[in-house]
Amino acid sequence: MKVTRIAYSQNLNIGKYTQLAEQALRLGLVRSEVWQRYGSVNGAGLSDRKVRDQWMADGTAEMFGVLANAWKETVRDAVADITANRAAAKAAVRKAIHRRTSDQAEQKRMYTALKRDTWTEDPFLARQMRKHWKRGRNRTHNQIVVRSDQYRTFTLGEDGDVWLAVPGLQRRQLVRIPLTTTVAPSGTLRLILRGGQVEVHYQIDASAMPSSANPAGDREIGVDKGYTEVLTDSDGQHHGTELGELLTCESDYRKVKNARRAKIRSVAEKAREAGDHAKANRIVSNNLGTVKRYRRSSRWQQTVRTTTFRAVHAVVDKAALIAAEDLTKTFTARNKRGRNVNRRLAAWTKGVTAEALASVSERRGSALTLVNAAYTSQVVPCCDALGRRSGDRLHCTRCGVVWQADHAAAINVLHRVGDPDITPHTPYQRVRSIVQQRADRRADQTADPGLQLTLWAESETSNS
Repeated sequence: MKVTRIAYSQNLNIGKYTQLAEQALRLGLVRSEVWQRYGSVNGAGLSDRKVRDQWMADGTAEMFGVLANAWKETVRDAVADITANRAAAKAAVRKAIHRRTSDQAEQKRMYTALKRDTWTEDPFLARQMRKHWKRGRNRTHNQIVVRSDQYRTFTLGEDGDVWLAVPGLQRRQLVRIPLTTTVAPSGTLRLILRGGQVEVHYQIDASAMPSSANPAGDREIGVDKGYTEVLTDSDGQHHGTELGELLTCESDYRKVKNARRAKIRSVAEKAREAGDHAKANRIVSNNLGTVKRYRRSSRWQQTVRTTTFRAVHAVVDKAALIAAEDLTKTFTARNKRGRNVNRRLAAWTKGVTAEALASVSERRGSALTLVNAAYTSQVVPCCDALGRRSGDRLHCTRCGVVWQADHAAAINVLHRVGDPDITPHTPYQRVRSIVQQRADRRADQTADPGLQLTLWAESETSNS
């Protein structure tokens, strides 16, 4: 398993940054050309090597003004992005194939054509791919992909910070970048230029990380995601309790900041309409920049990721098996919420939590099981019946016990592991019916001891 690490430049002079920015801009034109020519049906079944050979033969490669290795790696990266974009469309087409026919042989034929990119010859598949595969366009003009044998790293002293030397625009001309790390990057590098700083993205083997050596626990734990905290486990313990404050503060800050920027932008637009272009340009240049906003957003995102991963590590410390819901699914809320609530929930980092659960559990040897989470936060574990939710409290209408809703949800998630009736794909309407039937059956057994004894005897007879 690979994980991405980021090293940052420090005290990089403007001359070096300008050289790298110019190279990234030219490579952005390479990306745009790849997307323009092969970002639609023309790119089906086309490999990056065929593109490279064709461009070298027809002279297209000479128009970019960059070294051969630089534009070739960019072509490879852009073709991989197009392939990923096409794969997302294929997922929707597979569902259309399943709806169109139940003939196994016909389904297999279509699936094979889709996989081998020969779908252009089938009218139905071609129509579906055109419907779901929208032509993309390149918006990346600040990245440089450097192959593993095209750069070198060195230090100026023992145990000093690492310097990275990457190719420039001219042959045998290296741009040396001081980094804020003592660990040398390895493998293929992706240099991202933002606000006068260079980010060096690279991948390492997860087994080499110190946290991967920590053993997992030996228990089975259910977890439920939250807003005020990252996770609540089936023991009732809350992990990452500072998440809610991070999300709320950042959301409220952006609301005020964006409102002020909108007013300033309106002044600039009115000045431009009045013909005062100099004033409008000054406002845009000095008051509507994105450098500080990006830096703040980047720091906030890193804080959220750190909080999330620490919370998941705390769960794995005691869990050999983690039961959780599939956080990649989206659900349409039936309850209307206020504008501020919707804005704060829009910043909810479900994707980061899902990534952390999958990554940490795999690295540390803990099994992650995804279950159907329908109604888990509305069922009281004491009676296994639907309760009455009030804020973060869940009231049992049968025995009167009050549960913390996230704690109850984590217990119910754990109970869903191996449930033969409620699978991950069971519709939520069916889940509600199953929960209600089980609660009614349990209530009848409690009310009628004779019936309970009869059911127990039948169970013992069937087991024997």
